[in-house]
Amino acid sequence: MEGVTIRPMVAEDYSNVHKLWKSIHNFGLLSVDDREDRILDFLERNPGLSVVAVKDDEIVGSILCGHDGRKGSFYHVCVREDLRKRGIGKSMSVACKDAGINYVALQTYKRNALGNSFWNGEGYKLRDDYNTYDFLLNEENITKFNS
Repeated sequence: MEGVTIRPMVAEDYSNVHKLWKSIHNFGLLSVDDREDRILDFLERNPGLSVVAVKDDEIVGSILCGHDGRKGSFYHVCVREDLRKRGIGKSMSVACKDAGINYVALQTYKRNALGNSFWNGEGYKLRDDYNTYDFLLNEENITKFNS
């Protein structure tokens, strides 16, 4: 992880983080919730929890991290494709834990083989003892996957 710094994500990072998200093959972005105003609201509600990885003044990784008072949730965990398997993702997730998160629940698409392999290798357990349900309250908030 030489030359990479992990630091809290701030509002001014949005455009570069969004650029990173758009560069990741098969990355899913929500048409409403991933707009700048919504991400800035998220950062304000969860101060100091989300992180970015920076190399040579460029954002090369991100985790949006929030909590509900009991457990944390990770969203949009990513590392620039050419810098993967160097410990950046692990370092970002540890930084979120260091910010006071003791239990993390995360979701990843079943088709995300790389992400599922990463989380399994980091000791995250795939749960099969409960179901997760979504109820779409805003039909305009559609996930679009990068090609």
